[in-house]
Amino acid sequence: MRADRRQDAPARVRGGGAVAAALLAAAGLVASGCSAGGAAAPETVAVPSGGGTPGFAAPSGAASAPPATPLESLPAAVPSALAPYYGQRLAWQSCDDGYECTTFRVPLDYDRPADGDLTLAAVRAPAVPGDSSGSSGSSGSSGSDGRLGSLLLNPGGPGGSAVEYVEAAARTYDPAVRARYDLVGLDPRGVGRSAPVTCLSGERMDAYTAVDITPDDPAEVDALVAAAKEFAEGCRQRSGARLGHLSTVEAARDLDVLRALLGDERLNYVGKSYGTFLGATYAGLFPGRAGRMVLDGAMDPSLDSLAGNRTQAGGFETAWTAFARDCVAREDCPLGRTEQQAGEQLTALFATIDAHPLTTADGARRLSEAQATTGVIQAMYADFLWPRLRTALADAKGGDGTGLLKLSDGYYGREPDGAYPNLMFANMAVNCLDLPAPFAGPEDAARAVPEFERTSPRFGRDMAWMALTCTYWPVRATGTPHTVRAAGAAPIVVVGTTRDPATPYAWAQSLAGQLESGRLLTYDGDGHTAYGRHDACLDGAVNRYLLAGEAPENGKSCGH
Repeated sequence: MRADRRQDAPARVRGGGAVAAALLAAAGLVASGCSAGGAAAPETVAVPSGGGTPGFAAPSGAASAPPATPLESLPAAVPSALAPYYGQRLAWQSCDDGYECTTFRVPLDYDRPADGDLTLAAVRAPAVPGDSSGSSGSSGSSGSDGRLGSLLLNPGGPGGSAVEYVEAAARTYDPAVRARYDLVGLDPRGVGRSAPVTCLSGERMDAYTAVDITPDDPAEVDALVAAAKEFAEGCRQRSGARLGHLSTVEAARDLDVLRALLGDERLNYVGKSYGTFLGATYAGLFPGRAGRMVLDGAMDPSLDSLAGNRTQAGGFETAWTAFARDCVAREDCPLGRTEQQAGEQLTALFATIDAHPLTTADGARRLSEAQATTGVIQAMYADFLWPRLRTALADAKGGDGTGLLKLSDGYYGREPDGAYPNLMFANMAVNCLDLPAPFAGPEDAARAVPEFERTSPRFGRDMAWMALTCTYWPVRATGTPHTVRAAGAAPIVVVGTTRDPATPYAWAQSLAGQLESGRLLTYDGDGHTAYGRHDACLDGAVNRYLLAGEAPENGKSCGH
């Protein structure tokens, strides 16, 4: 799937599998019955929040991949073998221009905690006393100072750094929310500052992003397969045993450890895109510990990776149609004067670039068809990128691929010096664990193309071929499609945007319907995710819930 990206900090990645979950998830999809947890040990102990021994470190070592198990609620008590992890004390230190940073340890394998541990990194933006009325008009005071504890944020991906996200977004949060909550970001295992996985050099990533993902002949199919195998093998060589322990279930269990160390009885949480799958997984495992949870740009855990990739292709087609309708009404639209002309001219442009890659301002790199497609997809995540896309398409029709290449580089997070972040590597690693690969080989992908193209004439073909990396992944998947009920959890607000490209609106409808306490909140608009766009209706509904616990009525709609 295509990488799932948030409007405020788009993820970039190409992957397969879950959302692979959103390369797709990549964009993904996400796994369902993910494993990672397994049954709790028979002996359990009650561990108070926030207590424990400072400086605890579990023994180091490697562990094998966990067996697949059904995703189900875990016992309320903490297994005795995990008590030392829940008993750590966080040592916060000033960092990064006004924030506080810390690290803590979690088991590499929750079923075998003696086999080793990982060190995870978190950041905190402490609550800022001040106006607590905010846009919600309701203080919802709790405690003598009105503080409500911690609000954990996750930007999606999988692979997006929650540490970087909090540091970028904290100052833009509603003042009332900032006054009542410490905003906390935890880089999930394998991501950012938390034992990050790595797979390819910058030079090899350049080659990977340029490989033809709409192969026209056996030689191009072979090249695509070779690129998928190289990526997977690079991850195996550079990341080792961690690859078997980066599932969403394990990341959700890490969230619970941090919840306890923060001293919070329940997890209050805002997750975007893939972050909705992480949050829903937490609620499914720990329904009694789920607090005020907002899942914005929801993923549907009941879909397998093939269905997820196909429906995501449809999401991008919907977003393209909205862009085309807007474009042809403007004087500077380079794609004609009707929506049909716009689609035909885009298809023709892709074909031209496929045959003759375009020169760019970076003389060492030419724009391939794959990068051109990725550039267009990048602009679908947010309508404020549409003017930039119009210019890039006009330049490309004139033979200059610079604008589309820059959009593609933005999708992948490529730096000017040619370096790539950890995002793509973590994205693939999580996706390929969370759901089984949809294809046994390229023949299966080829057979799926017609159905994908019916769903999305513009992007279906590349989405059909995009899942091959997980076919060659060195670690078997531990998750399967599943539904999440989270029986007994407090109300969970699920936000869906009607023309969201990466997480189609139908996914939000499905997730809200699965959750026993789900409340669907709709934003009628374009782009990926909705909360924080300064829509008074939607932001007000979410803020009232976060501050006063007043969940919106199921089916409430905001936006255009």
